[in-house]
Amino acid sequence: MAKLFLLLLAWTLTLFSSLLSAQSVQNFSLSGTVSGEKTEQLELNLFDSGNALVKTEIAEQNGKFSFNDLKTGNYKLKINRNGSEVYQSDPIQIAENKSLSPIDLNVKSIEGVTITKTKPYIERQDGKMILNVENSIASTGNSAFEVLEKAPGVNVDSNDNISLRGKGNLLVQIDGKNTPMTGSDLAAYLRGIPSSTVEKIEFITNPSSKYDAAGTSIINIKLKKDQRKGTNGSVSTALGSGKFIKNNNSFSINHRNKKVNVFANYSFAYREFYNHLVLDRNFYTNQTFDKAYVQDNFLKFNFRNHIAKAGMDYYMNDKNVLGFSVGFISNRFDPKGDNSSVVLGSDRLPASSFTTQNRSHDHWKNVSFNLNHKYTIDSLGSEITTDFDFINYSNTSLQNFETRNYGLAGNLTNLDILQGDIGGNLNIYSLKSDLTKTLKNKWKLEAGIKTSFVKADNDLKFFNATSGVPELDLNKTNHFIYEENINAVYGNASKKWDKFSATFGLRAENTNVTGTQITTNQVNKKNYTQLFPSAVFSYDLTDKNNLEINFSRRITRPSYNQLNPFKFYLDPTTYKAGNPELNPQTTMNYELTYSLNSKYFATVSYSKTNNNITDVIKPVVENGENITVQTNENLSSASYFGLYLIAPVKVTKWWDMNNSANFYYGSYTGNVSGTQINNKGNFTFNLNSINSFKLGNGFTAELTGNYRGREVYAYMDVQPNWYLNIGAQKKFKNNSVLKLAFNDIFFTSNPKAQTTFNNYVENFVVKRDSRVATISYTYNFGSSKNGQPRKTGGADDLKQRIGA
Repeated sequence: MAKLFLLLLAWTLTLFSSLLSAQSVQNFSLSGTVSGEKTEQLELNLFDSGNALVKTEIAEQNGKFSFNDLKTGNYKLKINRNGSEVYQSDPIQIAENKSLSPIDLNVKSIEGVTITKTKPYIERQDGKMILNVENSIASTGNSAFEVLEKAPGVNVDSNDNISLRGKGNLLVQIDGKNTPMTGSDLAAYLRGIPSSTVEKIEFITNPSSKYDAAGTSIINIKLKKDQRKGTNGSVSTALGSGKFIKNNNSFSINHRNKKVNVFANYSFAYREFYNHLVLDRNFYTNQTFDKAYVQDNFLKFNFRNHIAKAGMDYYMNDKNVLGFSVGFISNRFDPKGDNSSVVLGSDRLPASSFTTQNRSHDHWKNVSFNLNHKYTIDSLGSEITTDFDFINYSNTSLQNFETRNYGLAGNLTNLDILQGDIGGNLNIYSLKSDLTKTLKNKWKLEAGIKTSFVKADNDLKFFNATSGVPELDLNKTNHFIYEENINAVYGNASKKWDKFSATFGLRAENTNVTGTQITTNQVNKKNYTQLFPSAVFSYDLTDKNNLEINFSRRITRPSYNQLNPFKFYLDPTTYKAGNPELNPQTTMNYELTYSLNSKYFATVSYSKTNNNITDVIKPVVENGENITVQTNENLSSASYFGLYLIAPVKVTKWWDMNNSANFYYGSYTGNVSGTQINNKGNFTFNLNSINSFKLGNGFTAELTGNYRGREVYAYMDVQPNWYLNIGAQKKFKNNSVLKLAFNDIFFTSNPKAQTTFNNYVENFVVKRDSRVATISYTYNFGSSKNGQPRKTGGADDLKQRIGA
């Protein structure tokens, strides 16, 4: 495969060089002068005949402007001031150097002025559902995880596993780069990111071949990055209180001129959070009740999270842009857990009890570096982009578990002290290059290559400290090294006609994996190559009605820790463990979307997953004792049928309602812990309504309601829940905003479920710090002149999979 990849690399470089050498066609310029007030605050955007942005310039102090290196064709000029469009030209034909007649913006023109409005909280663009977080009052003072948790179609279970419209094993990204965690580790990471740093969240349910093939769907959390001309920035602070205190603070600054765009941001969050889990675990032997644990677990976190990022884009000339960025994240938290358990005998009467106290100290760090280059081939949108990424994640955890066992009379019978010294380090190297070639006959070709290398080193040492002198416990100590190399190549071709458009794509990925269990000298190697086709067909029935059909094949590789068989103890009867025999799952996704006025959407979808990776809590017997293990297993298959609706309604001039509904049926087949299920599932739904009220004089209010129906997910039966959020904000003339929010006001969003196996039944209720009142203040400063963002980053398929 290495030779094949080198051949593909050589072929792509040859293609790139031939395309570059072909660009000797004569180019022309378009120039002119704008007069009127504040011409230095004008942004000039040039669009081609297909309404695609070609170039952006800013007017000089004397109002002069110029666009260079233009191909022959028709163009349209649009001028913005402070984010509002103030001028739009008639079609401009370019066949030679051209100078426009002076443009006087003092002459009022109804046709040249548009009224801008706030983006809706939910919208759909280019096959993505977009959540505009910065426009949500209810998101004020929250973390990125809490915003995501309450997003339409998103569900989070008791182990913090995220699913979208009933489908799990998602790819979660930050600015197009995968987070290196899943489950509770991902939740802890996202809880440290203030919502004030989040611009929007993109939900991509059927990605094309250009995207990495990982994940059933993609959730991309886009952080704010100011691209406006001049110097701009913002300062924000928020204070909230539920059961515990929460504080978010952020600062960002950006400076951009014709040659350079420099940006930097920093945020600090202190958030106290709790997870209260009440369990009733029942063990059976041949359907006869054997024993039970009635447990109450209270775990408190105090996140202290620092996030810093800085970078620069250098516009070398009209064709070349060179950029880099560096980032750093530090998250410290001290989990404090208190567990009390009552053991019931076969007569269901108390037989004994025990308590476990957890006092730990965790520190997670992340350092990232990105170097990128963009070469613009022509004015039609053809370009070559190249990205190199280096990313390091490290974590340390000092754990201390003290378990006291008591007899029926309440007398202390045994004391166990378990101490853990856990360290992890992950390095990711990624290099990719993408070509986009736009042809004049509305054909568009895309091709790219990518290679990545990952090494994860997890060293876990556990000590028995019951005697007062810590002694290494070889039965619990573990050292696991994971190495992975993925090589990928893809190609896409798309064509537009008057009413019809089509896109075809194919991606090939070769995966080489080695997992080494140092403690037991166990080595697991896997090597496989797979193809991932995709296609999109779109047809305009009328000017207002559109149909779109798409499909794609996806893969979800096990996370690095999901393959690690180490045991992470929660209490004497419960531990987490990886599964080195876990196989990747593959999914075929199909969607049919109808849109009306690009405003109302109805999507019918179907997906079929083989070797579905499922998080389970299963019973096992160790040393004659009944315990439970949280791990991952492959089910034979999972099928999904869904209908997703988006229906915004303007009730009055001052009341806007954005409604969404997701109806779906999930069906699961497989065998875990001796329990066979066949097509087990149910029909369920999720309803969401966001109501915005314009009260005048800069005041707005918001009311959000959400209801989730009962869902049967493989071995788990999740009960319905709902929540209601309210909020208000005031915008001031000095570009500042004051917000008030009260989330989950009736404290009803907590999950409740039952897990059932042949010889095990578990009931649980999870309560989190979701009822929170928050006040925040944001001040924006600067020139407010818009620019065009650049998408960078090549580690898109790697950073999701380190957590358990």
